[in-house]
Amino acid sequence: MARDPVCGMEIKSPSDFYSEYAGEKIEFCSSDCKSKFDKNPENYLESKAEKPETTYRKSADGVERLQIPIVGMHCASCTLTIEKEIEKLPGIKRAVVNYSTENAYVEFLPDKVNVDEILKAIKKAGYKSGQATLRLGIRKMHCSSCISKIEEELQKTPGVLSASVDLATESATIVYLPSMVQTPEIKRIIEGLGYPIVETSTPAAAIGKPTEEPEDENQKAREREYKTLVRKFIFAAILSVPFIIFSYPALFGLPASMQKGSDLLRIIWISMSVLSLPIMFWSGSHFYTGALAAMKSRSANMHTLIATGITAAWLYSTIAAIFPEIFPTEALADVFFDVVAVVVALVNLGMALEIRAKGKSSEAIKKLIGLQPKTARVIRNGKEMDIPVEEVVLDDIILVRPGEKIPVDGIIVEGSSSVDESMITGESIPVEKYKDDEVIGATINKTGSFKFKATKVGKDTALAQIIEMVQQAQSSKAPIQRIVDKVSSYFVPTVIILAILSFIVWYDFGPSPNLIYALVVFVTVLIIACPCALGLATPISLMVGVGKGAENGILIRSGEALEGACKLDTIVLDKTGTITEGKPSLTDVVTTNGFQSDEVLKYAASVEKASEHPLGESIIRGAEERSVKLEDPKDFNAVPGYGVEATVNGKRIILGNEKMMKKHNIDLGDLVEISQKMADDGKTPMFVAVDNKAAGIVAVADTVKPDSLDAIRHLKKMGLEVVMITGDNKRTAEAIAKQVGVDRVFSEVLPEDKAFNVQKLQQEGKRVAMVGDGINDAPALAQANIGLAIGSGTDVAIEASDITLIKGSLKGVALAIELSKATMRNIKQNLFGAFFYNGLGIPIAAGLLYPFLGTLLSPLIAGAAMAFSSVTVVTNANRLRRFKPSL
Repeated sequence: MARDPVCGMEIKSPSDFYSEYAGEKIEFCSSDCKSKFDKNPENYLESKAEKPETTYRKSADGVERLQIPIVGMHCASCTLTIEKEIEKLPGIKRAVVNYSTENAYVEFLPDKVNVDEILKAIKKAGYKSGQATLRLGIRKMHCSSCISKIEEELQKTPGVLSASVDLATESATIVYLPSMVQTPEIKRIIEGLGYPIVETSTPAAAIGKPTEEPEDENQKAREREYKTLVRKFIFAAILSVPFIIFSYPALFGLPASMQKGSDLLRIIWISMSVLSLPIMFWSGSHFYTGALAAMKSRSANMHTLIATGITAAWLYSTIAAIFPEIFPTEALADVFFDVVAVVVALVNLGMALEIRAKGKSSEAIKKLIGLQPKTARVIRNGKEMDIPVEEVVLDDIILVRPGEKIPVDGIIVEGSSSVDESMITGESIPVEKYKDDEVIGATINKTGSFKFKATKVGKDTALAQIIEMVQQAQSSKAPIQRIVDKVSSYFVPTVIILAILSFIVWYDFGPSPNLIYALVVFVTVLIIACPCALGLATPISLMVGVGKGAENGILIRSGEALEGACKLDTIVLDKTGTITEGKPSLTDVVTTNGFQSDEVLKYAASVEKASEHPLGESIIRGAEERSVKLEDPKDFNAVPGYGVEATVNGKRIILGNEKMMKKHNIDLGDLVEISQKMADDGKTPMFVAVDNKAAGIVAVADTVKPDSLDAIRHLKKMGLEVVMITGDNKRTAEAIAKQVGVDRVFSEVLPEDKAFNVQKLQQEGKRVAMVGDGINDAPALAQANIGLAIGSGTDVAIEASDITLIKGSLKGVALAIELSKATMRNIKQNLFGAFFYNGLGIPIAAGLLYPFLGTLLSPLIAGAAMAFSSVTVVTNANRLRRFKPSL
């Protein structure tokens, strides 16, 4: 394998596209990459030499892409605030913040803006960026210049936020973004400067107590936030009980000395005003800091609504408690300290529950990350040693024993076993593996021991690619979300305007005491509005749906692909490798004139031992599977277009088509009729003659996959039109189509014309999905509305496709469409719930029902409804985790 220096794609060597540079052969994936390299080779080779490999991406036009975890987001408006702040920077091409994954995805020009400035913009918006801390032991440091040398080199590395080296403890503490740089890369930089990294068993490691395990600060921050919110809820909830009692003394039957108008109740109310302050500025501190940050960036969010509402309630209540005489009537001098306490308590509880529910939504990606083995048993210099999996390099020989996880991707060089690949492919039946077979990292070895050579390590392994693809998809936006984003951007300002208008209307036209009614309506409108439910409706379902797909061996590249899959009405299936196995195999052995089937197969396979024809290989393989002992042929002769002949055990064997038999005047009898029937079934028959006497027929075919028929039947049951496309002749194509129940066939289609046929279907008004192997089908996959690539083994990242099916089974197509429909149904339920809640809740809070029922919605009920609306959305999205395929 080689790597294209322009786009970074791993390609098979030798490639058809290459250049000679400085005595070295440089290979490319396409002529486009080759021409870019030829124009400026130093640009690509220098960047390769100077920069360590990182998990962020740099495209050929110089745009860098990175992912930054964000801590402290509480509603959809937060994402817009951060996006606006980042987009103010020069050189930002695109900034997308995903509320459900709590990550920012930024595309930028590094010559105009750097990562540090992007992080400062996030901080300026009022949020923190997630990061990891790594501690390492370092040897051979002798003075302060050693320290500055290491620190400077690390701080120049993209993704490293800070590096502190301590000479006394011989250790370094590095704070970095895991999405841009990883532990092995940091270690390579230090070792490249001439300072060995200390193993944990060495004295220096013991002194400094460094660890090579990065601490997930982001996860810890979420856990801390959850615990803090629970503590704040408990504090506010406890105080809210006496607040409610003393706010409604008549309702709770308090003595006359504590009824409204009494001096004692007034003193209690003043005390409640003071006790409200820790509720507002400790239990509700995040509302004020969030509102202030939004104000600085000239925006508004959920915190703005709550902070404004509780502050207005507190100010009014405090004035009423301290200066009741300024109000024209006693009824107006009422207090709402219970609103302050209860709203803060309930909203904190809702946020805490939301954090927990969101954690469950991302379980799929956590499971994938948890699959990665920690160590590998490698054989170096004839010795077995256990090393961290990060230190495995290409071509290492690794020993795997029964019950152990396979650490990285590779090819078996010795031994055999059965391997459980269910965690990657979703297929529960273990797969038999022999020498030269591929094994996938993170799968489990079941029975035997074997040695394999590492072919893909680090971020190139199948698991790493799957995780990256799933994370990208979970962080993408479905087209339906663009409408929601537009609504969300106007939502909070609109609510504030509606609250003010409601206040004015009730103050001017409301019943007495009009000021009280106006204030209650103002606070209730602000508190009941919930932008969180709108912001979470789409991304949280998308996260669960994409994760569920990964659990079942379906990799969905984006939200757009997921949404598009549910609108399909036509499925185009490539025949070879999609409907069929993609390689010929022995299907029939027919005998005549008293010959036995094993005898005929032995002669045919023995002759083919000297042949290089692919059909000959399938005959040999079929004989070996049936334990037929083969002989070495002599006097072998191949007749192009006819067949082959040779001597086996002293007998002259002729193997070929009907023309070959006629050439040697061999009477085939009823074998001709049998061969024609085989051809009608899509098989390739070959006649066998022994000493000029017809012995039988051996037939080979590209056999249909065992589950293709069921999958196609299920697709048709779902109301989808199924079309087969192939380069085979019409007779063979129709034979295969008949076997699997496909009614419409495009045959004798050249690879370059497959995209044209897809386009032809689209011109008929159809929404088309193309299913192929991702190699010669790439143009058709790109042309289709949705491209589904059949993956196999470790080849999971097929760029031209929207969806990759790791299992290589057509059942995955039906499952992908079912999952798409289930996810979109869930998203629509969430959006309906969010719009219905806000669409109904805000007018009711504004007093819409007062003329009919004579009552207003209490701010307490509004706070409870607001707190649990987003929790309801997340809980509904988590129902997708119970999704089960019907096939």
